[in-house]
Amino acid sequence: MHWHRPRPGAGMMDCKKALDEADGNVDGAVEALRIKGQKGVAKREGRSAENGAVVSLVSEDKTSGVLVELKCETDFVAKGDKFQAVANTLAAHVAATSPADIEALLASEIEPGKTVQAFVDEANANLGEKIVLDRFAQFDGAFVSVYMHRTMPDLPPQIGVMVELDKADAELAKGLAQHIAAFAPKYLSREDVPAEVVEAERRVAEETTRAEGKPEAALPKIVEGRVNGFFKEATLLGQPYALDSKKSVQKVLDEAGVALKRFARIKVGI
Repeated sequence: MHWHRPRPGAGMMDCKKALDEADGNVDGAVEALRIKGQKGVAKREGRSAENGAVVSLVSEDKTSGVLVELKCETDFVAKGDKFQAVANTLAAHVAATSPADIEALLASEIEPGKTVQAFVDEANANLGEKIVLDRFAQFDGAFVSVYMHRTMPDLPPQIGVMVELDKADAELAKGLAQHIAAFAPKYLSREDVPAEVVEAERRVAEETTRAEGKPEAALPKIVEGRVNGFFKEATLLGQPYALDSKKSVQKVLDEAGVALKRFARIKVGI
């Protein structure tokens, strides 16, 4: 008989064995391999998936974009075409369906009768590693741009950054995205920092300043300076701009007459 590799994407020897056990019945072999694959999925649940890739998709008119992180266990799988094809398929699905959150994404149908979760589980079985989809970002706006950074030349991008500006400025968008990739700001502006985070920083600053034995009268000014230092470090708009450290990101935007509406930064496994 002319032997065709069964459809589940299993290894060559597994396919041969399944066909032998099913007396050459291809459908029976496929079913056996699927069951075996799903058992493998369950077995891999406890494993750690810290490798993977970030993929992006931006509309031709640059008004919308998507970042998707897909994780796996090893860089060997991460650099493979099959894994990256799964990630790109997921990015296209996000772009087409605009899911509200990760739960909605996993429950949505990527193919008739097949959810995204089932699609990921299938990749898990086919690739023989734990595959995890738990983060994505999607922007719609006046101008959306992405920057993808490879931490190793032979690996797919490990860091993806997406920015949304209120008007088109490709050069500035690229510079901002590269800055965000390098400096990993937690927040866009002071207003975006939760009150409890600011209060915690203030408490630490007060305790540190007192422990240093500074005069009581000088405490408020020193504490305020330290809290402002936190804002400068943690907020994108407060950080010194990577391409001109004499200016803050806010000043660079003001001089360009551009507003940065929001950003997303995804680094694999972090």
